[in-house]
Amino acid sequence: MSNRLAAATSPYLLQHADNPVEWWEWGPEAFDEARRRGVPVLLSVGYAACHWCHVMAHESFEDEATAALMNDFFVNVKVDREERPDVDAVYMAATQAMTGSGGWPMTCVLDHEGRPFFAGTYFPDQPRHGQPAFRQVLTSLAEAWFKKPDDVASAAAAVAEHLRQGALTASATLGAADLDQAVRGLAAEFDPLAGGFGGAPKFPPSMVLEFLRRYVDARDSGTAAGDDELVRQARHMLVRTLHAMAGSGMYDQIGGGFARYAVDRGWVVPHFEKMLYDNAQLLGLYARRDNDLSRRVAQETADFLLRELRTPEGGFASALDADSLTPEGHSEEGAFYAWTPAQLVEALGHDRGAWAAELFHVTEEGTFEKGMSTLTLRHVPTASGEQARLSEVKARLLDARELRARPHRDDKVVAAWNGLAISGLCAAGTFLGRDDYVDAAAAAARLLLDVHLVDGRLRRVSRDGAVGSHAGVLEDYACVALGFLDLLQATGDPAWLGHARGLLDVALGQFRADDGGFFDTAADAEELVTRPREFSDNASPCGQSAVVHALATYAALTGSGAHRTAAEETLAVLGPLATRAPRFAGWSLAAAETMLSGPEEVVVVGEPGPERDALALAARRRPGAIVLVASPAETGDDAALDLLRHRPMVDGRPTAYVCRGMVCERPVTDPASL
Repeated sequence: MSNRLAAATSPYLLQHADNPVEWWEWGPEAFDEARRRGVPVLLSVGYAACHWCHVMAHESFEDEATAALMNDFFVNVKVDREERPDVDAVYMAATQAMTGSGGWPMTCVLDHEGRPFFAGTYFPDQPRHGQPAFRQVLTSLAEAWFKKPDDVASAAAAVAEHLRQGALTASATLGAADLDQAVRGLAAEFDPLAGGFGGAPKFPPSMVLEFLRRYVDARDSGTAAGDDELVRQARHMLVRTLHAMAGSGMYDQIGGGFARYAVDRGWVVPHFEKMLYDNAQLLGLYARRDNDLSRRVAQETADFLLRELRTPEGGFASALDADSLTPEGHSEEGAFYAWTPAQLVEALGHDRGAWAAELFHVTEEGTFEKGMSTLTLRHVPTASGEQARLSEVKARLLDARELRARPHRDDKVVAAWNGLAISGLCAAGTFLGRDDYVDAAAAAARLLLDVHLVDGRLRRVSRDGAVGSHAGVLEDYACVALGFLDLLQATGDPAWLGHARGLLDVALGQFRADDGGFFDTAADAEELVTRPREFSDNASPCGQSAVVHALATYAALTGSGAHRTAAEETLAVLGPLATRAPRFAGWSLAAAETMLSGPEEVVVVGEPGPERDALALAARRRPGAIVLVASPAETGDDAALDLLRHRPMVDGRPTAYVCRGMVCERPVTDPASL
């Protein structure tokens, strides 16, 4: 038996390198072997921080008897969904079509052409809750393959045809009435008691909240007309959800950063894995809000990214696991984060421990499992003495928690998610006045340029400074390009514009579809059963909605009509989903809101100092605005960007120019007039 995962770059694949299963990586060699042996391909897809992936691995993939069945009757292929989102997208679509739901771990069985004829998610080692045991599933599938080949071929052909018919019909570009309708649709699914949308489990709706932020601001400021009741509803959904998440058990109240989602409607118990893409987006969202709570959450989340996810090479790791070891040596979900009243007293002393238990709602019964509680902070003390006490308690609990066994870190660097982190850190750096956050964003960007960009094309993943072989997909090009454009605005360095342009050139040349939208994989990428093309946002922006933002931002910075047209055409492709299911199109809606009358282009010119900083901060408060800050010497005839040329100060004071489509209003010199 040989397990071929020992040389993989993916931490998830490496977790399975010692399994008795004869795993292969995804590739033509595995399918050649299946043809040679005359057996089907068993595809198992997951990721390193996935709790149920670990459970299935322990129950089945580490079991000698189960592995023997797999090895005898299948060629077994293990895929990291974060490393190969294209493979994951194709077979997740098949799983959802065949079962009505999806998730990870994902198990598909394929014919020799890669067409699935069976799909599912987690299977237990014993029959449980109406589910068959995994070994029963394996036996039935092997029997069907060998005894009913015609049925297998018919099922595989039907699924493949279904996957090829997944396109949407483009509509007109989203207008103001469509955005109003999206707000009504969101209001119908809003949870008025707990905030957020839908019931349990409850996910952080980062992109939807950014749309609502832009929608409310445009109508409050008078740059867009709006129904007063709709604006009130949008504002309530935004504020209620931001406050609920900040005080929830999903937010790490002592270490900063957000867990993946809450398993309950009230945001009390999280699924404890911490993902880079969630925290990058929420960081930017909170940083752009002008209140004490949002500033605190943004700073704590940025500090979490730098403290726990930053790699020695300057990039950001993908995730922290949900599971960690208990003092008894057992691996349990949430063991690193949950507390008992006795543990609080042990760390803080009796008086402070009792105070902390009441404040964080840590009970004798427990709000989680085995008498443990998550930490929630629904009411933040307002008195200065109590705030100082809270800060001291959080610091001491963080020190005490460091003595526990830490969750495993998935330390691969994913291009798209680092692009999101760059954008989030730029927002935090500029709004909170933290140059170190912007410096961290620039270091991550340099890693992407130096390591991930190979012969002008992005690679998806690196680890320990070594780039992997998997090609970047559309979301990589789009999120990294937008990160570079945000760095341009945060630093004033025009080199980032050229780097973004190179990525967008590849996106337009390799990923464009005939209807004006984009595919997720390049024209010269590996050919799969179908060429994947995602229209809806999930935990992070889909490639198409992300590229709209990058194209529109580039157009606003340069005046490029071609990039603006491409953004509008793609938005038209995304329009039907955005109006029909706005919860899954938040990033498209955010782009549409900004593109109704913008993006606004703001140039702030002046010598460094408080006056220029005040103008720049006021400009950046405008959702979706493109903001460049420059000294007078950078705005002459030889300015690096057309938008900067001929922008003198007025009366020797720092001055702001507000433009739309390169046409500018009169310059102003105070934030209120701006």
